[in-house]
Formats: sequence, structure tokens, C-alpha cells
Amino acid sequence: MSDTKMTASGSQGFRFPYRVKLEPRLEMPSRYFPALVSIGAVLVALIIGGILIAFSGGDPFRSYAHIARASFGNLGVLSDTIVKATPILFTSLACIIAFRMKLWNIGAEGQFIMGAFGASFVVLLPVLPADASPWLFIPLMMLASMITGGLWGFIPGYLKAYLRVNEIISTLMLNYIAVFWINFWIFAVWSEGGFQMSPKFPDNAWLPRLLDFSKSFPAFRGLTTHLGLLIGIVAAVILWLIIYRSRWGYEIRLIGDNPHAARYAGINIARNTVLVMMLSGALAGLGGMSEVTGMVHRLQTSPIAAGYGFTGIIVAWLSKLNPLVAIFVSILFGALILAGREIQPSGVPKMIQGIILVCLIASDFLLRYRVRIVRTEEA
Repeated sequence: MSDTKMTASGSQGFRFPYRVKLEPRLEMPSRYFPALVSIGAVLVALIIGGILIAFSGGDPFRSYAHIARASFGNLGVLSDTIVKATPILFTSLACIIAFRMKLWNIGAEGQFIMGAFGASFVVLLPVLPADASPWLFIPLMMLASMITGGLWGFIPGYLKAYLRVNEIISTLMLNYIAVFWINFWIFAVWSEGGFQMSPKFPDNAWLPRLLDFSKSFPAFRGLTTHLGLLIGIVAAVILWLIIYRSRWGYEIRLIGDNPHAARYAGINIARNTVLVMMLSGALAGLGGMSEVTGMVHRLQTSPIAAGYGFTGIIVAWLSKLNPLVAIFVSILFGALILAGREIQPSGVPKMIQGIILVCLIASDFLLRYRVRIVRTEEA
């Protein structure tokens, strides 16, 4: 019988002397560790994307090199990159303030579209005469876009706060309603000659662009960067001050981290839920105004409903919910969208964005657990 045992034990073969062990983190990692994890996740995503590009017959090195040249190769393409990054910045800010409170706003796309509608409403109703000063047009369009975007955020915020409706479902469904709402106006009421677009806005309802000052500054000739970038940077700074330097920001972060402690401290969670969703919608709506008055100059579905709201989710996560970091991350994603479309109109940019999002979500695992390689104990 002893011989049988020896044979059975010997038949087990070679056992690898090391194994992977996961341990929950009992202490918070260093302040730089989350940033390093995010950078690592992006690098892994780019490697995976390169493998897929190579698998489909392309050259990943030439593809990525082309993206870099076509986005940052000269002042002209850099200006175009910033133009593409501007709406992404606004939607990422909208996601950041909501995500800080653990409100999963997937409706920045619809709020962005409704902001574009609010700004267009001022011009196309018209609220102001066509020859009104830009100093009247621009502030009023900004206000209208924030109101319409904020109202589009109020709906899921109220449903979440008082009726316990899942905000992921409600915000996602409202995206489709926003698109169909815009289609009603551009197919019928505001259609120009039966086409799926509104009449073009008067020049004084456009956001100023760098090329508008090319007579005084010849270096600005051909540069399409508009005032929306400055508005977005100011919004990012104000949002950072709200989150990290105000009492309300402390309440938002406390609710997100520990709602039971916030409730015990007397913080009104329902009211803050509504207010945060309204602010999130207002920021996305402001982005819609920036796009429709700084770039498109008319109301139409195709260039406005371009997925900026969903890209903003990725940028918000990649920036670790920091509004100032979101400025630079938005520019990188603007570069990816702008130059990626020269490689393939839709597939490559969307594919890389999706891979980055998956890698970012997976990388959060490293913030909660430590991975250790330990030696297997002998039996």
C-alpha cells in the first residue's frame, strides 16, 4: 500500500514553486500611484490596439506615428486638435462632478445636445435681432445652454433622489430623446430648404476664433481655435475650486465616499443629488453651445451628436476625476479622434477608445489589491 501512495504522489509531476497572491490594501497608496496605474493602463491599451492593427494588416508603428504628426505636427493641426478637444473637455467635466458623488451620469451626450439646442433657440427663435452685438449673443447663448442642459440633468437627478430610479438607465434613455427632439426641429420647424439642418447663424452669434484676428496677428491665419477653449479652461478651474476648496465640494466627496456618514452628519443627500446632476448637465450643455457656435454655426444632428458625451466618460476616468488634468487628457483624445479618422473614419479611434476604457476600469483593481508573488509552501 505504501508503494501505491508513492506512485500516486509521484504521478503529480512538477509543481510551479511560485503563485500569485492578492491582498486587500489596508493603506492608501501614494498620491502618485493612481496616476502611474492610469499611464500603465493606457500603454497596455495602445499595445493591444497595435496588435489588433497589425492583425488587420496595418503597421501599428506607422499608424501611431501618423496620429502624432497629424495632431501635433504643426501649429495648424494643433489648432484643429484643440478644437476637437474642446467639447470633450466640457463633457468630461460634466462626468467628473457627477462621478465624484458616485452618480453615474451616462447622459452627458444628451445634455450636450440639449445645450446646443438652447444656444440655437436664442438665434433661431429669435430671442435677439440678427444684428445684435456679440456681447449680447454669446452670454445669452451660454445661459440658455446651461439652463437646457441643467434641466436635462434635473430629470434623472430628481428621479434618482426621490423615486430611486437608476440614473444609468434614465440618463442613457434621455440621450435618445434628445436626439429625436433635435431631429423634430431641424426636419420641420427650422429646416433650411428641406435639408436636415437649420439656417446658418449670423457671424455675430459665432464664438471668436484666432483666425478672426489674423489681420493684426498674421501668425493666427488659418487657426480655428475658438473662445470655447478659454471657457472650458475657466470652467475646469472653477470646478476644481468647487470640489477641493469649498464646503459643498466636501459634501459631494463625502457623499460619494460614505453616504451613511454624510447622512449622519446631516447632509441632505437628495438635494445634493439633484443639484449635482443639474450642474453636470449645465457643464455638458455649455459644451454643446461651444460646439454649435464655435464650430458648426448651425443646428444639425450629425456633427453635434458625435459621441462626445461617451468620450467624456473615458477622459474623466483617465484624469482620475481631476478637472485640471482633464484639460490635457481631452487634448490627447482630441488628437486621437482627429488623426485617427485619417487612418479609418470610425473604426480605429473608437476601437482604441474602447480598449483604453476597459484597461482603465481593469486597472482600478490594482488600487484596491496588492499583487504579490510568493513561494509555494512544500507539502
